[in-house]
Amino acid sequence: MKKIILNFEKKTDNFKNLVQEAFNMNFLNFLLSEETYSELEDIERINTFTKNFEIPAKNLIFDNLEQLKKEKRLDVNCGFFLELKLKNDERAVIDLSKTKEVNFIIVSAKDWKVIPFENLIAAMHTNDTDLIAMVDDIEEAELMLKTLETGVDGILITPKNVNDIVQLKSLIQPGIKIELTKAKITKIQNIPESERVCVDSTSLLQPGEGFLVGSTARGFVLIHSETFETTFVNSRPFRVNAGDVSAYILVPNDDPEIIYQTNYLSELKGGKKVIAVNYKGEARIVSIGRVKIEIRPMLRFELEVSEGNKKIPLSCICQNAETIRLVAPDGKAKSVVAIKIGDEVLVHIGPGATHFGTAIKESILEK
Repeated sequence: MKKIILNFEKKTDNFKNLVQEAFNMNFLNFLLSEETYSELEDIERINTFTKNFEIPAKNLIFDNLEQLKKEKRLDVNCGFFLELKLKNDERAVIDLSKTKEVNFIIVSAKDWKVIPFENLIAAMHTNDTDLIAMVDDIEEAELMLKTLETGVDGILITPKNVNDIVQLKSLIQPGIKIELTKAKITKIQNIPESERVCVDSTSLLQPGEGFLVGSTARGFVLIHSETFETTFVNSRPFRVNAGDVSAYILVPNDDPEIIYQTNYLSELKGGKKVIAVNYKGEARIVSIGRVKIEIRPMLRFELEVSEGNKKIPLSCICQNAETIRLVAPDGKAKSVVAIKIGDEVLVHIGPGATHFGTAIKESILEK
């Protein structure tokens, strides 16, 4: 788990709200000053950091090597703060990380950020010293946590509002799991033409992976990515030919306790995010690079999921072309033009009712 250290050195007007939201999100690493430590010193479960050596915190942060050697204590973790200005500073961080003198190093980079941190991650990822990046905002936090895929071991950030803390939780959520089940095709209908939406992600999608799309919020069909080479068309492994403009697609929710919400395909555009899912139900968030809407002939599939004695009807609309595929229960992709009534494909049963994309408990009829 990535280490998130919240800078609570200043007692701002929303200090108490920030601290409460940190507890709600289970963020317990706090950087404190003398003023703010007095507010929280009786709360045993927090992991305290400080630059003030008079405070009995669990983690001390030094910015001077001589002072580190003089004041280092065996009963607390010791860290070091360094601002990257020159190439030699990068070397100093790497050398210090190998000495085992400190448990963590907090690094700030005002100008060049990505390249120095790539170098530090590559050099430090196998040793025991945590690399903590000091960041200014959520976007920078995401960048640092994902640089070189491995990312830094943690970040130090000053939250400006409670939404910053909620978004931080979303960044470090463990792998998303979305439950898939099988549905039987019960009807196939030709639609002469519709506005079709192609969603091109900025990530390469894998065989067995695609987007969950449905005509109703009752359920979503796994539409496979265009990862396959064919005689007539090259593979486009970033693309899902998703469906018609009125269909729902699963997108991430800002609330980390709620995995997803829905958007209409017509609402998507470059820069937005969607949820990619593979046939095992393993999900990840990917960004959209481009959306293409064109008029194409379509196929409407009606499906049915059996849950005990209950039958749940679903539907989706796909372009009528060989390159568009649904996913069978064994994970294999099957072209929509080869699918027959009685075939089974993977789907996700949805909440059944949504309001502006968010699930709600109300009676609703979609047909």
